[in-house]
Amino acid sequence: MLIKKFEKYNPKLFAKGKRGLIYVFVKNNKKYALKIKNPDSFAMGRIENEAKFLKILNKYSIGPKLVESGDGYVCYNFINAEYLKDYLKNKDNHKIIFDKIMKQCEILDSLGINKEEMHHPNKNILVFKNKPILIDFERCRFTTRPKNVNQFKEFIRRTKVNV
Repeated sequence: MLIKKFEKYNPKLFAKGKRGLIYVFVKNNKKYALKIKNPDSFAMGRIENEAKFLKILNKYSIGPKLVESGDGYVCYNFINAEYLKDYLKNKDNHKIIFDKIMKQCEILDSLGINKEEMHHPNKNILVFKNKPILIDFERCRFTTRPKNVNQFKEFIRRTKVNV
């Protein structure tokens, strides 16, 4: 169910994931993404979890810029970019992007945050003007043994691209 306060902006469904639905809308000539719980998902508290981690990680320039969050939704600036998997197919110079992603993984690890998806990040990283932007923080958790750097290194080893 769409959040009532956003209905006046006529949001359009943009993407459907296992745990969330992403709508896009324009307000004051600026594009935003609104993520709500997928009604087919049994996962509890994932949207609120994403908001919690975006608040923390935006301080380190990680993730899309959080605009607001509330009961059952998170709203952030829309990023018109390509998925990492498409970027890797269509562009050279992967080392620069991989280095930038690795720096973000190092920050996550230093904060004790495990993103849970860095071993297969093809759809969890967008690339906009040669800047990687991590997305989908709904599975994040604090841990004493974060594995973002190791998971991303494993992804690089498995990926057959120009590094």
